[in-house]
Amino acid sequence: MSKYIATRAIRGANALVTEAEIMLNKALKEKGAETPVSFPNTAYYLPTILGMTGRAVEKLGDLQPIIKYARDLLHPIPAFAKWTPYLGETLDSGMATLLAAETIEAVRFVYGLQPEPMPGFKLAGGTSFTSPDANGALTPSPSPEGRGENGDGHLNGPIDDIQLRSWGIQLVDGRMPGFAAIVGCAKSNEVAVKIVRELQRRNILTFLSGNVNGRSIIHQLQEEGVELGYDTYTVPFGTDTISAIYALGFATRSALTFGGLKPGQSREILLYNKERVFAFVLALGEVDDLKYAAAAGAINFGFPVIADTVIPEILPTGVTTYEHVVSMPFNTIEGKDDLERAERLVQKCIEVRGVKVKVSNVDVPVPYGSAFEGEVVRKADLRVEFGGKHSRAFEYLHMAKLDEVTDGKIEVIGKGFEDVPPQGATDLGIIIKVAGRQMQQDFEPVLERQVHYFVNGASGIQHVGQRDIAWIRVSNNAADKGFNLEHFGKILHARFHEDFGAIVDKVEVTIVTDPALHAEWLEKARVAYDFRNKRLADLTDDKVDEFYSCTLCQSFAPNHVCVVSPERLGLCGAYNWLDCKASFSINPTGPNQPIKLGKQLDDRKGYWQGTNDYARIGSHGVVQEVSMYSIMENPMTACGCFECIVMLIPEANGVMVVSREDTSMTPAGMTFSTLAGIAGGGLQTPGVMGVGKFYLISPKFISSDGGFKRVVWMSSVLKQSMNDEFKAVCEREGDPDLLDKIADERNVTTVDELLAWLEAHNHPAMAMEPMF
Repeated sequence: MSKYIATRAIRGANALVTEAEIMLNKALKEKGAETPVSFPNTAYYLPTILGMTGRAVEKLGDLQPIIKYARDLLHPIPAFAKWTPYLGETLDSGMATLLAAETIEAVRFVYGLQPEPMPGFKLAGGTSFTSPDANGALTPSPSPEGRGENGDGHLNGPIDDIQLRSWGIQLVDGRMPGFAAIVGCAKSNEVAVKIVRELQRRNILTFLSGNVNGRSIIHQLQEEGVELGYDTYTVPFGTDTISAIYALGFATRSALTFGGLKPGQSREILLYNKERVFAFVLALGEVDDLKYAAAAGAINFGFPVIADTVIPEILPTGVTTYEHVVSMPFNTIEGKDDLERAERLVQKCIEVRGVKVKVSNVDVPVPYGSAFEGEVVRKADLRVEFGGKHSRAFEYLHMAKLDEVTDGKIEVIGKGFEDVPPQGATDLGIIIKVAGRQMQQDFEPVLERQVHYFVNGASGIQHVGQRDIAWIRVSNNAADKGFNLEHFGKILHARFHEDFGAIVDKVEVTIVTDPALHAEWLEKARVAYDFRNKRLADLTDDKVDEFYSCTLCQSFAPNHVCVVSPERLGLCGAYNWLDCKASFSINPTGPNQPIKLGKQLDDRKGYWQGTNDYARIGSHGVVQEVSMYSIMENPMTACGCFECIVMLIPEANGVMVVSREDTSMTPAGMTFSTLAGIAGGGLQTPGVMGVGKFYLISPKFISSDGGFKRVVWMSSVLKQSMNDEFKAVCEREGDPDLLDKIADERNVTTVDELLAWLEAHNHPAMAMEPMF
């Protein structure tokens, strides 16, 4: 253990705990001990403090024992004359640093100083702020109005629970292999952009914080026009080092959300992160005492630290999987120029943490990777769009015989968009013809849906919808770099071979803008869509002899098992029965395995010998039985990336359905985030269940408990976004007005209000047999 590192980390920790203590005492005096304190949109209070101590901080006074505990963790600076192992003392001081940092950010929230204002953004009242000084302090200055990364003139601040859960499936299926916490400032703007682009290309989530002499990597990326935010996997927390605590809070919540761990299980949470959350810290520029202290805190989680400056190293393994601290001075990295050195720096970070990455090699003139899947092309940035209000776009994938497909052939029939006026629109058809010895017709819609993800991976391209309601936008920046219609074909050819090579041997893509041919192929596509709809409608649980397992989430929730049937998709909403069937064909030893149903034990509740046997094996004995059609008896478990929560409301003799996107209070007296702690983590809780939203319209939705007629309350975002689907379900249930009888947060937030609503609207659940 380096004495130099220990000295600086312990010194930095002592200073920060003292600073937190002073800030807290000032806040207690000015605001009072009963003043509420919290991070926004999370059920995990102050998450690092909650996870490490088990204490739920709800008011300022609750922080006093936290600071005392942090001070108890501190150690004196190592004596000059003695040389002893300092690792334990340094790690303790690192943890004290994290507790103090979260305390400081909480106090800042009380004073309205978090999330941090964007540099140069004018707040209400005319005050604006420049970059922070060397200590991270903001100073007022005249400045034009601007727009912040969270849309209201502020940096991101702590990640909310909704975003954490929406990233869940990407974390568990490998599309997002890990996260990087970057602290400081790169050698140049160009190097900063290159580092972030290399991380995006590998789909690594990136958190930004800290500064060197008042200048942050956040400033560098903003100056170069790099889009920051959730949509691009590049999240700016703040321009001081303290804001890096939000990255550790994210890691803590990952363990609590997906791992089924409880607040206060500090050792288990730290081990969970070491073994399952592949993260690292990249320190850019000078490393001061506070950064050393924060790095020691990160090492507690098993996250190594890589610096681009000369610092002592800690190379033996132990707390981390491989090296603890690695020094890679930027100017000594081999490479022909700074950009190549930046790429090698990123490669070293990935190597030290052991992140397993998959890079798609797609021949397009713009950056490409899953990090760009959520990118939005706004009207001001728009070069051309296909579909939407002003044109028609469709996508159609169909299989053919091997000798009827020319692999790699990409043909554009009709004009390109060069002659379309800026911000104009034109019709587009994307026709993909595939062939393969293992290809099946049932796989056509599975592969066709991938067009959305594959096209969205290109920076500056936005894709929404599917089939004949696709909507694609190309940005000015992408067009200026040379992106054209042929590149859609190159993307699809490369990605279908990469992701579906086990079943697809040949891929041919035709891009159609010619009006006559567009109309002809659109009609052919619609005939195929109709055929598939009828095929899917006929595909029911009683028509197959096997379901499929999905164990993708076991990388985060080791005892959770998802059973996917034709009438019950995965709770994340991303995988249905056909998806799993295709996945098994692609990877016979992968996460989707066939479950032979065997003897049916209960057709009403959905018990089979095969599903029960698999539940026992897949959950390592934690779950003995699983009912496919009941919420009240042995319901299916969940990890944490479910789209909705279904929960019994006993007084109403029905269930409520809460959307992941709904942050409001429910009649159960809890928000979605709080409910998720009951439903997730691989726990089997009768009366509570995480589901995919399209399971709600299945005839098998809690069918043994009464089905859709049991829904008495539902988040309005679901009622609005799935209005047509729910109306069809109400018709099927014989009550066309049922949706209007279901309450939502706009009119009901308590049980008493719910009961009054149900009675006033004559909801059928009030007359149904008791649920238990």
